[in-house]
This record gives sequence, C-alpha cells and structure tokens, in this order.
Amino acid sequence: MSNGDTDDDLVFKALSDPSRRLLLDRLFEHDGRTLISLEAELPHLTRFGVMKHLKVLEEADLVITEKVGREKLHYLNPVPIRLLHDRWIDKYTERRVSALVNLKHQLEKKKA
Repeated sequence: MSNGDTDDDLVFKALSDPSRRLLLDRLFEHDGRTLISLEAELPHLTRFGVMKHLKVLEEADLVITEKVGREKLHYLNPVPIRLLHDRWIDKYTERRVSALVNLKHQLEKKKA
C-alpha cells in the first residue's frame, strides 16, 4: 500500500476513474487480455496512459497479471469489490430491506 492507504482506499481510488471502470468491465466480459487488446478499448489514451490505469488497478488488487511467454495477461479479481460491497453497501441496504419487509407485513395486516 502506498501513502498509508488502506485496502478500501486503494479500491475506491481505482474505481473512481471511468477509464479504469471500463477496463474492469472489459476484463469481466473477456478475461486474460493483453495490453494491446485493452489499449483498443481506450483509443483516447496512449499506451502509457492505459499502463498507468492498469498499475492502479493492480495496486488495488483488482487486476492480476500472468506472464505467458512474451505476453502479460490481465485478469479481473472481483474479490476486493465484493469485500467493499459486504463492508460498505450490504450493511446499509439490510436495514432498508428489513424496513420494507416490515412495511409490507403491516400493510398486508391492514388489508386483511
């Protein structure tokens, strides 16, 4: 981790950029892609720009790489996103869902 960032901070930072989210979407659609393949998805960026985005995603552990021969393949790692979901999203939605279920039951009792 750099600059004292937590794992969550690195993932939020990585997800904050639309180009990085697009790269993750493309890896979700077709995993194990080369830099050249991913460059084609972001024609407005230089190769260096795409490499910088991939580095941020790797630092956040959202992208894992594997060297195969002379190529470096990039793979999506969805685990950090799931951990964010479980920690930051799921706990807030649970109360709302419970409240909606309770409201549904109360309305059904009034109808009966």
